[in-house]
Amino acid sequence: MHKHVEWDAPGRDSVADHFANHPERYVEPGAGDVLSARLKGMVVRIKVAAYVDGTSIGDVVALIDPASGERMKSFDKLVLGDTVRLPDTARAFEPQPSDDPDQDDSDD
Repeated sequence: MHKHVEWDAPGRDSVADHFANHPERYVEPGAGDVLSARLKGMVVRIKVAAYVDGTSIGDVVALIDPASGERMKSFDKLVLGDTVRLPDTARAFEPQPSDDPDQDDSDD
């Protein structure tokens, strides 16, 4: 049985939107692939076990705070190893450190 998750909307980091603009690059996720999504701002990585009708089913293999890079064993209602369903529409590219608009790069 999988754990139900209300994923964050991926916004500008949407994998589905990216591939809508580049369909020639799209490949369906397969067993063993690792995908990313967001939950309350945290990065969640899922190792795919199966892909059915636009949804990946797999286990949570990482929970990462994008601001610090800190890895956690649990966050909100997710724990490493939980089985979840991840629709293609919720998949998100992981944020890069330079993506943080609040980050101050000055040396003050």
